[in-house]
Amino acid sequence: QVQLVESGGGSVQAGESLRLSCAASGFTFSAYNMAWLRRAPGKERGFVASITLRGGDTTYTDSVKGRFIIFRDNAKNTVYLQMNSLKPEDTAVYFCAAKLSLGNNDWDYWGQGTQVTVSS
Repeated sequence: QVQLVESGGGSVQAGESLRLSCAASGFTFSAYNMAWLRRAPGKERGFVASITLRGGDTTYTDSVKGRFIIFRDNAKNTVYLQMNSLKPEDTAVYFCAAKLSLGNNDWDYWGQGTQVTVSS
């Protein structure tokens, strides 16, 4: 059974940091590209960051560049999102997702999400 379980969300003040974790099971984690996406209140779910199989390539949406870092530990089947200098506009439910092929438009697997709330 495929599972992606996010953790690490919470409520923080602007300028603080959080680290999200996503523990994967039920599939060959090291064979999948991983990503974090988020859904802010009243908005569509949007891309935040992605990382390739061995972590060689990372991609970020412009609004988080220089503040967020995505990284993975294939030995622990876990992908992380280090979020620094958080802003109120980062408030959202954060999801991790897995995709076998970067050529696919859709993500193959999704987690349930973890809430991040940033107050000013």
